[in-house]
Amino acid sequence: MSLMLFVEKVYMGIMIILIKLFRRRPVKHWKWEAIKDDVELGNSAYPMVLVQIPMYNEREVYQLSIGAACGLSWPSDRIIIQVLDDSTDPTIKDLVELECQRWASKGINIKYEIRDDRNGFKAGSLKEGMKHSYVKQCDYVAIFDADFQPEPDFLYRTIPFLVHNSDIALVQARWKFVNSDECLMTRMQEMTLDYHFTVEQEVGSATYAFFGFNGTAGVWRIAALNDAGGWKDCTTVEDMDLAVRASLKGWKFVYLSDLKVKNELPSTFKAYRYQQHRWSCGPANLFRKMVMEIVRNKKVSPLKKFHVIYSFFFVRKIVAHIVTFVFYCVILPATVLVPEVQVPIWGAVYIPSTITLLNAVGTPRSLHLLIFWILFENVMSLHRTKATFIGLFEAGRVNEWVVTEKLGDALKKKLGAKAPRKPRLRIGERLHVLELIVGFYLFFCGCYDLAFGKNGYFIYLFIQSVAFFIAGVGYVGTFVPNS
Repeated sequence: MSLMLFVEKVYMGIMIILIKLFRRRPVKHWKWEAIKDDVELGNSAYPMVLVQIPMYNEREVYQLSIGAACGLSWPSDRIIIQVLDDSTDPTIKDLVELECQRWASKGINIKYEIRDDRNGFKAGSLKEGMKHSYVKQCDYVAIFDADFQPEPDFLYRTIPFLVHNSDIALVQARWKFVNSDECLMTRMQEMTLDYHFTVEQEVGSATYAFFGFNGTAGVWRIAALNDAGGWKDCTTVEDMDLAVRASLKGWKFVYLSDLKVKNELPSTFKAYRYQQHRWSCGPANLFRKMVMEIVRNKKVSPLKKFHVIYSFFFVRKIVAHIVTFVFYCVILPATVLVPEVQVPIWGAVYIPSTITLLNAVGTPRSLHLLIFWILFENVMSLHRTKATFIGLFEAGRVNEWVVTEKLGDALKKKLGAKAPRKPRLRIGERLHVLELIVGFYLFFCGCYDLAFGKNGYFIYLFIQSVAFFIAGVGYVGTFVPNS
C-alpha cells in the first residue's frame, strides 16, 4: 500500500509539472468567449442562472454568503438567488428571512425557501430547491455553502465554459481560506487542501475531465444534473456521488485553479473531527456502493474506469488513510518490539519522505511547518482510518451528518468582550480515548527502543506520542469561550 501511494504521488507530481510546462489552461483547451451585451436580444443573451445557498443554523456567516451571492455581476432579470434554510433555531430562521427581505427590497430576485423536515440533509435541501416552478426557466445552477463568498465576476468567468461547450456539466472553482492563519491546525488544513486543489483537481481536470465535485463554489448544467439522476441522499458525500454518476453518463468537468472563492476552515478540533469523519467515511461507503456500477458502465473508456476506481477511490480515499495509520503508527513502532522484523530503509524513510515532500508543494509558505504537518496528519489518520472502515462495512455512524461549525467573527467578538468567565469543561467533551491509547503505545515502544533497540526510532516515537497525547486531551485548534 505504501508503494501504491508512492507511485500515485509521483505520477501526480509528473503530470502537474507537464500541465504547467505546456500551459494546459482550460481557456485554451475548451472554447471560451465572454458573454457580451446584444442590442437586439437585450438581457436574453444571458442564460438564466439559479444560485443556491443551503444553510443550517448559520448565525455567524449567513450575511456574508447572501451578500456575496446578491453582489454577483449578472443581469438582475437573469439570476435567481435561492436561500435554502434548514435551520432549526427559530431566531436564526427569522434573521435569515429578514436578510433575504432586505435584499429583495433592493430589487434582487431572491427566494427564501424552507421545508418541513431535514430529510436527506444538504442533498435533500438542494433536491427540494430544484422542485420549485421558477427553477424550470434556469439553465445553470451555482452552489455556495453558507461560508463561501464568490467574487462579483464569478459567473462571467464560469458560465461561458458551459454555454460554448455542450459536453461540460460542471465548472469548479478553487477554495481560498480566509482564516488559514488563525491557528496551527488551520495551517495544517491549508497544506492538505492546497495539495488537493493545486494537484489532484488540476490533474483530474486536464487528463480525464473528471474530478470530485467539492460540493460548493461550482456551477452545474441543470440538464446534466438531471441526466445523472439529480441529488441523492444515499451517502454523506452527495457532491462526489453526483460527480461520479454524471461522469458515468459521459459528461465532462472543468476546474479553474485561478478562480478562487473565499471560505472558512473549521478552526475548532471538534468541528474538524466531524468534517474529517464525513470526508473519510462517505467516499469509502460510496466506493462500496458504486464500484460494480462503474465496472459495468459502457459509456466511459476502460482507462477512465481504472482512474476512477483505482486512483480516485481506492488509493486516495482508502489506501492513503489506512497506510498512514497502520504502517507509520502501528507496524513501524511494533518492529521495535520484534527486532527479527526489519523494515528496509527505503520503506521506512525514503518513500514516506518523498510522499511528504510531494504533498507539501501546494503550500510553499508552510514548508517550515512540515514536521508539525506530518505529526498532525499521522494523528488524524487514526480518526480517518476508523471512519473509512465504518464506510466500507456500513457500520453504526455511516450516515452521520454533522454540519461543520463556522465561527465567522464570533471568536473576535467573544474575545473582545470584557473579562469573559472561563467556562467549565466536561472531560468527556475534549478527551479522545483512542488517541490516548495510541499515544501510550507509541511512548512504550519509544522507551523500549531507547533501552534495547538499535535503530533510533525512539526519537520519532516520542515526538509522535506527544502529538497523540495533545490530540487526546483536545488541546488542538481554536477554543471559543462561552458567551
